[in-house]
Amino acid sequence: MDKNRIEGAAKEAKGSVKEAIGKLTGSKTTEAEGKVEKTEGKVQGAVGKTADAARDALKK
Repeated sequence: MDKNRIEGAAKEAKGSVKEAIGKLTGSKTTEAEGKVEKTEGKVQGAVGKTADAARDALKK
């Protein structure tokens, strides 16, 4: 498994928590930062999945 998938999942989870904290506290800045971090995590995870797929294709 590509390290980007793992790091992306962690970043996505952290962003979700940050977004929730922002909503609870009424902090639009924290909420927005959480959304950005969550999106970055999703993108990083997708990069990792693509790397895994390319590696698997080359093994065949």
